[in-house]
Amino acid sequence: MSAELTPRAVRAILRRREKRSAPMPTELVSTTILLILVTDPFGNVPLVVAALRGVPRERRLAVVVRECAIAYFLLLAFLFGGQAFLALMQLSEASLAIAGGVILFLIALRMVFPQPEGLFGAATPSEPFIVPLAVPAIAGPSALATVMLMASRSPDRLFELVGAVTIAMGVSIVVLAASDRLQRLIGERGVIALERLMGLVLTAIAVEMLLGGIRAFVGQFAR
Repeated sequence: MSAELTPRAVRAILRRREKRSAPMPTELVSTTILLILVTDPFGNVPLVVAALRGVPRERRLAVVVRECAIAYFLLLAFLFGGQAFLALMQLSEASLAIAGGVILFLIALRMVFPQPEGLFGAATPSEPFIVPLAVPAIAGPSALATVMLMASRSPDRLFELVGAVTIAMGVSIVVLAASDRLQRLIGERGVIALERLMGLVLTAIAVEMLLGGIRAFVGQFAR
């Protein structure tokens, strides 16, 4: 004779099943991937190698960590202050989305079709400080516009966005710290091929962001 389950026991079983079948936080994953694409650590490998060429080898890791930390806090400042900045400048989400999409598209084009001077111009001959690694290589206009747009669209997900920024910056530190070895491992052509592939993905994201801004702008007049 089987024992009858009480309502409390049934609820406990259902909770356990929901925990087992809980879906993966896809929004966090997609946001993190987008931020990794925007900060472009693999595409920045040649720039880091060139910028740190005159820096002693024992100083390179400290410089990479310092530049990534500066970029990280700058991204967080735009993440938390994005809405206040939009209100102060009287900017709409649609205009920010269109501007961010245009900037992303231009940078993605330079990734797909590399220029001799690189994505952000020639590297400095001395030890870099803020420019060009922290800004604009890592926390460039596209990355700043992206985090501002995310914060304005999802103000209730700020701490989740902080986690995505943190993970993306951790990836940047790991990749850029190993830039010398990575370039030797896959070669200069491999780095260029990887950068072009990421540029292609970023182009699609930029077009989607641009179309979203246009839809939001047109929707204002359709109401």
